[in-house]
Amino acid sequence: MNAPQPAKLLDFSLASVPAFWPMAMAAALMKEGSALYAKNLKFVEEEIKIHEQKRPKLATQNRVRLDLRTMVLRDYGTPGGLPTLVDAPHAGHTAMIADYHKGQSLVETLLVNGIGHVALTDWKSATPDMKDLEIDSYLEEMLVAIDDLGGRVNLVGLCQGGWLSTMIAARFPDKVNSLVLAGAPIDTDAGDGSIRRMAHASPASFYEELVELGGGLMKGKFMLQGWKNMHPEQHYMKDHLDLYEHIDDARYLAKQETFESWYENPIDLPGRWYLQVIMQLFKENRLAKGQFVGLGRQLDMHRITCPVYLLAGADDDITTPEQVLSAARYLGTAPERIVSKTVPGGHIGLFMGARTLGKHWPSIARWIVAQSA
Repeated sequence: MNAPQPAKLLDFSLASVPAFWPMAMAAALMKEGSALYAKNLKFVEEEIKIHEQKRPKLATQNRVRLDLRTMVLRDYGTPGGLPTLVDAPHAGHTAMIADYHKGQSLVETLLVNGIGHVALTDWKSATPDMKDLEIDSYLEEMLVAIDDLGGRVNLVGLCQGGWLSTMIAARFPDKVNSLVLAGAPIDTDAGDGSIRRMAHASPASFYEELVELGGGLMKGKFMLQGWKNMHPEQHYMKDHLDLYEHIDDARYLAKQETFESWYENPIDLPGRWYLQVIMQLFKENRLAKGQFVGLGRQLDMHRITCPVYLLAGADDDITTPEQVLSAARYLGTAPERIVSKTVPGGHIGLFMGARTLGKHWPSIARWIVAQSA
């Protein structure tokens, strides 16, 4: 019978010997501390990437059709037939909101649901030499874009692009075959949203001082802070906690990086344009009242007689449903040719939310196609 071999010191776990318990606990803490340090470092690096390094990028292959002072007009699909022009919001963020991510893009959704040719207004960030541009400047270049597309389009106005599209349709009715207004503040006196309250509560001097502080521009970074302050607990606490909790989740990080590349990179707006929007559209509601003068003519929405689709978000606190749907009262379009729809979700979700893009925009695309037949 073989004699038992003496145990080696290394055969014993440190934790199995009471005399070594404090040393084992220290080693475990050092190991855990190293992992925690690595996680914290990764979190900091990701925060820097999201807030400083990522830049917005359109998801779908496109061609530059026109390079104008205020915008780049982008072509998608195959030119031919009646084009659909998507007027992206000119409200402080880029047109990526309309072409966000492969499989989650409004432009892509339109293309795969029967619309062969889509164009997109990719608004430029204002430079100091653009500080005195007015709403008319943007109407003029919208007109150039439409004429370059053949002179008649199906027009899709998103958010602030909605009132600009409405102005075009009222000023040049023959150039608009059909009109879709999504999350568009047309009747800015309607409802009780935060933007309406803010516009009426703050004196004109407040906005003028912001423009002056921006050297004649309304700086995108000022607007970004304002949007974040509407939901401070979300942007200053929860977003960072969620990122920390998911710092090792590659899919979560990719999704977050895509969104933040758009959200954290606002564009600057011409100061004169911005003050005109605040005063004449949001404080005085001139468009809905038929008092706004665009390109030398007082604009009357009753001149719009084309088919119209109104889309609102039930939980939209930027453009409340009432501000969108009340447009029907001012249009010259016959009631049976107006579609009014409220869908679940908030403001941004109307344009880039997977649920809305999957459930509601395909039928809107088919509606546009039907108007073009």
